[in-house]
Amino acid sequence: MKNELKTTEGAPPLGAYSQGLVVGDFVYTSGVCPLDPHSGEVVGDDAAAQTHRVMRNLGAILAAHGLGFDDVVKSTVHLQHLKRDFAAYNEVYESYFSRPYPVRTTVGSELLEDMLVEIDCVSCRS
Repeated sequence: MKNELKTTEGAPPLGAYSQGLVVGDFVYTSGVCPLDPHSGEVVGDDAAAQTHRVMRNLGAILAAHGLGFDDVVKSTVHLQHLKRDFAAYNEVYESYFSRPYPVRTTVGSELLEDMLVEIDCVSCRS
């Protein structure tokens, strides 16, 4: 029932994990970081810039499987500074989706190191 997704150079994994897995009609992505896919360096020094990079990386993973942001049904978002960065991240995040928006959980994660934003999602292929 579980199949590994195709990988894309648009968001290469940095460790022993898959970019995502297909389970039935659903695609589950790993946490996607604001890393340049070529250099592996963190892109941006604020939440808005990093959210754009995360969304581009996430979009590359989705596109590799014929999916887009309209196919996302659930996301989990980690912000290093939840109160400080929520508004900036939310404005960028919202620009990638149309209504009805996916369900979402946003949490504070102080241990993200140089990263301010990390997002994973669940998409439906049907």
